[in-house]
Amino acid sequence: MQSYKTVSGTAEGRYEEKKSEFIAHISFADTEQAALDFLEKIRSENRTARHNVYAYALRENARTRCSDDGEPAKTSGLPTLEIIKRSDITDCIIVTTRYFGGVLLGTGGLVRAYTEAAKRAVDAAKIVTVSRCVACTLNVEYPLYESALRVIADCGGKCGEPIFTSSVQIPFTMLDGEEVVLITKMSELCRKNADITVSKPFFAPF
Repeated sequence: MQSYKTVSGTAEGRYEEKKSEFIAHISFADTEQAALDFLEKIRSENRTARHNVYAYALRENARTRCSDDGEPAKTSGLPTLEIIKRSDITDCIIVTTRYFGGVLLGTGGLVRAYTEAAKRAVDAAKIVTVSRCVACTLNVEYPLYESALRVIADCGGKCGEPIFTSSVQIPFTMLDGEEVVLITKMSELCRKNADITVSKPFFAPF
């Protein structure tokens, strides 16, 4: 997998149906423990609520889990998980708190309400693309500095703050695999004396 989508931070979506209030919270969670910690946080903040339904999806081992938390089977947790899947996001959890309004909604009404609350939370969230990247550092002589920046940009690299000493040290990040072309071009620029270090691949927003 070269890239995937997830959420940055947290967001909230609200929906009301016949005086029942559904408050969906979505959060980034890249481990099961992080997902469960967020679930407990929402539960502790809503102790008087009748239900705290949840669903999460993790990239690791493609793990998913959902719970109706006392609602009729398949009316809440599963619809919430379906919203995560349809949104093509992972490493996240949605917890929907329901405050009962005194009127029974029926199975169809519950599915609709939990689906809409989860969808609104996703719509409110900041979706980010996480890609397989490498961190690179180039040491270059001052006369080649501007040309090196152009080569990095042309190859899709994103530069950090340069360090100016006896030479110029340029840190930059790029997609894994793209550094092969850059190294070739930089070798030509530096007459086969390019001083570049490349990290092991890692996943990060890019």
